[in-house]
Amino acid sequence: MDPQASQQATDVAAALERLFGLIRWLSPAGLSLTAAATLATLDRSGRDRLTALAAREGVTQPAMTQLIARMTEQGLVARSADPDDGRVVYVQITEAGRDLVASRRAARAERLHALLATLSADDRDALTAALPAINALASARRDDQAR
Repeated sequence: MDPQASQQATDVAAALERLFGLIRWLSPAGLSLTAAATLATLDRSGRDRLTALAAREGVTQPAMTQLIARMTEQGLVARSADPDDGRVVYVQITEAGRDLVASRRAARAERLHALLATLSADDRDALTAALPAINALASARRDDQAR
């Protein structure tokens, strides 16, 4: 890797670490980040296999099985077996899960709105301009995992 690309990767990684801390601070209590991310994934992508969810969220299949069991008890997700292969478990978000995702997004947006108000117009514009690149980076990760 060339030195400039290496430094760029280091700088982006450091900024993402700080951003992750901000996300934790912005997020309402009550759900682990893995649970919140899993619900958001199901909200965005729809029903999925439990094993695919585990891979996508970067956890083991037994850990995802335990998480899904807890979220099923809370009424946030529903499990179903594949009619052709009983070993396959599908998971989908429930209406209660969708409501929780929406309320968490609204709470984060409200807290973020207050923070954005402290920034200059140029900084807010720079953040907005960076959104396509941030989304492309996040999509590249998902695309790489799919391969």
